[in-house]
Amino acid sequence: MTNLAIIYYSSYGTTHRMAQRVAEAAEKQGADVRLRHVAETAPSEVVEGQEAWAAHRREVEDQPVATPEDLDWADAVVFGSPTRYGHVTSQLQAFIDTLGPLWGQGKLADKVYTAFTSSQTKHGGQESTLLAMHTTFCHFGGIIVPPGYTDQLKFNDGNPYGVGKVTGQSTELNDDDYAALDHLVARALTVAGKLAS
Repeated sequence: MTNLAIIYYSSYGTTHRMAQRVAEAAEKQGADVRLRHVAETAPSEVVEGQEAWAAHRREVEDQPVATPEDLDWADAVVFGSPTRYGHVTSQLQAFIDTLGPLWGQGKLADKVYTAFTSSQTKHGGQESTLLAMHTTFCHFGGIIVPPGYTDQLKFNDGNPYGVGKVTGQSTELNDDDYAALDHLVARALTVAGKLAS
């Protein structure tokens, strides 16, 4: 059984829904899954100043928060972050910055890593956000498993680096999003399984 950690940050709920779908798909394939959101670091007055953001924080407040131990435990890791100015959110970066001790012990190396993101607009920095996560995975000594165009449905979202969702005004996912996320986790688990054998 492959241990899969899904580590993500979500402001308004789209990335949370994407992470949930990844978890569901992985569990169907027999993986042992830890679904973990990273801690909120924005000031409470900023969060409470935006209704959708505050509502999502309340939605996840009782759910497990990511710790470095979740990566130590994992054979494969899926990171998720909305795009912020073409990069990951400060919340996810703050979590990454806690991983130095594990990195120093070599405990982040030789695991499978892959990623997903979302943005409100087309060309909203999705590819640079995914590549930023890939850069982090390289520093970990990780094995990056992108979807590429290994499935014909990848031409629907056109993103070979990971999965990207353009939200517009809706946080809901559609069938193409589900298919892309399912394929992403299937590839990650397949490669992790090969490495373990």
